[in-house]
Amino acid sequence: MPIVIDSNVLISALIKEGITRTIILSSNYKFLLPEYSFIEIKKHEKEILYKSGLSRQEFILLMKKLLKYVKIIRMGELIRYREKADKIMDKIDINDSLFVACALVYPNSIIWSDDKHFKMQNVIKNYNTKELVNFMSYK
Repeated sequence: MPIVIDSNVLISALIKEGITRTIILSSNYKFLLPEYSFIEIKKHEKEILYKSGLSRQEFILLMKKLLKYVKIIRMGELIRYREKADKIMDKIDINDSLFVACALVYPNSIIWSDDKHFKMQNVIKNYNTKELVNFMSYK
């Protein structure tokens, strides 16, 4: 089952060595990330470096390591699902419709996000980190 990770999940894995990073680096799941997420990561890069204590070089190396386990979904792949995703997230948080579109591209996908607003839609199954850990331990 593919798992769409939102930008904050990847940012969390970059900031500290914890359960989020461990899940990405050690599970056998297929992780998906819309390429748009790199805009968010770039926007918060200074904050990530500060909070993580990583040098720019260490940050780049860690990013490369994490991305070995993540398939980047290009905007072109999301276009035909964008309108449906926008309708799903319109009254919730339109800025996150690309994560929904990404999940629509890959049937049976789930979204991994600690943002509560994903719970406000009922089209794509979604888990926060704690729920995902529990889900994985039952598989």
